[in-house]
Amino acid sequence: MAAKQKRKLEDLSMDEFLLTALDSAGEDDSEDETKKQNGLDKKKSAAFETDDKKGKASQHKEQLSRLKNKDPEFYKFLQANDQTLLNFDDTDSSEDEDEKKYHKLPSKLEEDDSDDDEDDDDEGGAEGSKASKKSKKGVEIIKVTDKMVEEWKDAMKKEPTPRLFREVTQAFKAAVATTKGEGGAQCRYKVADSSVFNSLVIFCIRDVYVALQRMLNLKPEKDQKKLVLPSSSPKWQKNQVDIKMYLSGVVQLLSCLTEATVISAVLRHANQLAPYYLCLPKQCRHLVKQLMKQWSTGEETSRVLAFLALNKICRHKQDTYLNPILKQMYISYVQNCKFTSPNVLPMINFMQRTLTEMYSLDTQATYQHAFIYIRQLAIHLRNAMTMKKKETYQSVYNWQYIHCLSLWCRVLSTLHPSDVLQPLIYPLCQVIIGTVKLVPTSRYYPLRMHCCKALTLLSGSTNTFVPVLPFILEIVQQVDFNKKPARMSKKPINFAVILKLSKVNLMEKAYKDGLIDQLYDLILEYFHTQATSIGFPEIALPTAIQLKAFLKECKVANYCKPVRQLLEKVQENSSYITARRQKAAFGVADATAVAAWEKQMKEEGTPLTKYYTQWKKLRVKEIQLEISGKDRMEDLELPEIKRKKTEDKKVEDSDAEEDDGKLKIRGKKDRRGSDDDDDDDDDDLQGLYDMSDDEEGGDSDDDEELATTAPEPLTAAALTKLAEGDEDVVEDLQLSDDD
Repeated sequence: MAAKQKRKLEDLSMDEFLLTALDSAGEDDSEDETKKQNGLDKKKSAAFETDDKKGKASQHKEQLSRLKNKDPEFYKFLQANDQTLLNFDDTDSSEDEDEKKYHKLPSKLEEDDSDDDEDDDDEGGAEGSKASKKSKKGVEIIKVTDKMVEEWKDAMKKEPTPRLFREVTQAFKAAVATTKGEGGAQCRYKVADSSVFNSLVIFCIRDVYVALQRMLNLKPEKDQKKLVLPSSSPKWQKNQVDIKMYLSGVVQLLSCLTEATVISAVLRHANQLAPYYLCLPKQCRHLVKQLMKQWSTGEETSRVLAFLALNKICRHKQDTYLNPILKQMYISYVQNCKFTSPNVLPMINFMQRTLTEMYSLDTQATYQHAFIYIRQLAIHLRNAMTMKKKETYQSVYNWQYIHCLSLWCRVLSTLHPSDVLQPLIYPLCQVIIGTVKLVPTSRYYPLRMHCCKALTLLSGSTNTFVPVLPFILEIVQQVDFNKKPARMSKKPINFAVILKLSKVNLMEKAYKDGLIDQLYDLILEYFHTQATSIGFPEIALPTAIQLKAFLKECKVANYCKPVRQLLEKVQENSSYITARRQKAAFGVADATAVAAWEKQMKEEGTPLTKYYTQWKKLRVKEIQLEISGKDRMEDLELPEIKRKKTEDKKVEDSDAEEDDGKLKIRGKKDRRGSDDDDDDDDDDLQGLYDMSDDEEGGDSDDDEELATTAPEPLTAAALTKLAEGDEDVVEDLQLSDDD
């Protein structure tokens, strides 16, 4: 540097030399100042460090030394009794430890040699980075094609290997990711074509289960009830990650699908894979959630398949899954029962039967659930009986409450005999009877009939006597069937899907017609449950007396006919039972002999049971027609429209116009409130007009004949007299001696 400066000085001019001298002097001064400043900083930092090192311990020692001058007696006492307090190390070990806890930055940072290496080996590094980028891009952008799917399919059929299964699982994961719009960004493969997606999913659904069984060397046991868990295979641990990924993909696919046929296919596949799900709790919980969704909201086939999978899981892992699944199924059932219609009713019945099947898996768990939920129903009923408000009545008189009562009646009936569930029969009967008595008005007759059906089912299946007939016969006594209806209705009332009748319904003819049909059904079904009982004549006697009284009072032939037929069948069965039990050689107190006699009667059959089987077949078909929404027009008695025969066509036309006007007004008045549509009423009225036109056409021919035969035209008084016609004669209904 000195040589360089000398050479430079020789070349410099005077002015340039002076300038460089000034600059060098300023630099020297600044260097001296920085050195001094650094020295001061070092001294200050050292002082601060010594002050810090003293810390609290040194301050405490100074305080003790001052104590020697201030209070010498106490200081002597400390010297005599506690030397450790006076003689301690004033170096703050705690502060040193605290300092050791914290990380100190190094004075010099180590430099990374990667840059030097890259500089030294520039070409090789560039080639390596390009290769790594290509490999990464290759992993992300392997596009699945139909040819790849076919190759995987052939390889799976020949010999499934863990590596092959991993590739298929990765591709399946990428396909499922596209259903949620993720695009398979984190997957090794990419499925962009819909045809490839379909072929890949179909391949997985059809072939993966068989390939897994072969790969894990799982053989089905001879006893089909026993389930072979895949975790028992020695190859399970090696393939567990891939199997877990595949099972998660199946659940995700199930949650995204909307087509019913595809959902059914995936549910069948999930049912096959149930043993694998049982080995993986997390995946199994996710599957159960989707199965619950399909069971409660899916199509008919999907519901059945979801129930089969749930039943399979609960049968083989009762301790883990049965209680939560039963609870969730009951909640879903209640949610789906909020509204009832002819279309929804089959779904509710299906849920009721399948839930009963699930409760049959463990009666102990069923008792706990039934006790809690029947108690809830009883609490709602008690509140309604004590508070007597509209809101509390509505908490009982609704579809959810009634369907819950029906469910528990079916559960106790299906699982009978069961010593565990036997104590629940009495409280359930009391809740149902309390529900009937809560608001015993005619508007709630449909609800009463639903309760009577539930009690009849419970009584017949559990061999428990429940007094159902008084609630049915009370309707016969309260309703005046001789009173003419104030309105004509277009179609019958479907009592199966209503709980409450409107005031308009109570005025219709269809109300009384439907009421007679329902009473006939309920009485016959109850007597069928008691038909083989040795005490049937005594059970039927009060009913026979009330039915005879009804036949004496009722003057409507259409209502008397079914009641008379029912009375005949009941009396026939009573006489048959009386004749058979007169031949018995045992007493009433011999319970075993009575049970054996009733069993024999059940096997042989009675007149009432034989009639009931024939009637039930016809009734089931009729109910199916009602549920499907077809109207039974043959049961309706539509009024006939009669035209007056006159010779003067002008008078006839004027009368016809007046009659048409009357028909229009009557059609408007006789419409049912919310149940009938305007279009239907218009169609019916149009049909009546067509009938009147045909009659007018037929009458015209007769008029021509009358015109040729009549010598003189009729006067106006004669025309009015002819239009009025003869008076109607009302005759009393004459009963035979037997009646």
